[in-house]
Amino acid sequence: MTALPADLCDSQHIPVWRSVSATRQNNEGANACGLEVAEETPLAIQYNGFAHAVMMGTPRDIEDFAVGFSVAEGIAQDIGDLKGVEVTPDADGVAIAITLKPDALHRYLARRRRRALRGHTSCGICGVEDLAQIATLPTPPVRRAAPPTAAALRRALTELRNLQPLSARTHGAHAAAWVEINGVLRLAREDVGRHNALDKLVGAALRAGVDFATGFCLITSRCSFEMVQKAVAAGIPTLVAISAPTALAIRTAQAAGLALLTLDRTDSAGGHLVYASPNGECHPRQGVCP
Repeated sequence: MTALPADLCDSQHIPVWRSVSATRQNNEGANACGLEVAEETPLAIQYNGFAHAVMMGTPRDIEDFAVGFSVAEGIAQDIGDLKGVEVTPDADGVAIAITLKPDALHRYLARRRRRALRGHTSCGICGVEDLAQIATLPTPPVRRAAPPTAAALRRALTELRNLQPLSARTHGAHAAAWVEINGVLRLAREDVGRHNALDKLVGAALRAGVDFATGFCLITSRCSFEMVQKAVAAGIPTLVAISAPTALAIRTAQAAGLALLTLDRTDSAGGHLVYASPNGECHPRQGVCP
């Protein structure tokens, strides 16, 4: 995959947190205090001038979000389908103008005629008109890769805690990280929305030319169907979540060949649970496979 040329992206410096006043109440009474909260901003996405969706998210790493959203939602097959990204902040939010190359634009317009996207979150199924369509959403098989060891997961978690400045400041942001197979954290992105954080991580990894077969994705949220679908669409072979997955997320991962792991909060030794693996095997000491 090719990297999006730097001159096609306009980075903007937009506040991602603000100071607010609050009242702290406890058994000793009430006291005024100052706190910092994460900003939430409308992000209006357009493709070649066509309005696509308005998402709510943290106004940081917007170019990464644009790339990752495009790939994770299946609008672009890879970063090579994107010609440019222009970010323009205004009083109402942030406008994200994405330019698709001709072949990708043709596919997008054909899809746009079939499906009107009216969702407000980057959830992967916005615009689906009936329940039967959910089962037919594309989930291309992912490449197989060696799963991480318990030691690699512990190392990644430790490193990630040190690379979440927005969460540390506001306690109100999710993170997604790309981790090498030995547990070394290479990229991390934050957002108030867990879907957005994953989109940003996918975009950052694609722009950096990361080979997804060499590591795994770690997310600091629960693992829903939409998170699995985005990982599959991006070609990520292993998804590790801090919180539990849903049953549909597990079935989707199994069908696509995605390795799906979560932390085992009942294991004081820091073990993990394996809910889905490419070879379909289950190792009881590591986890469970439905």
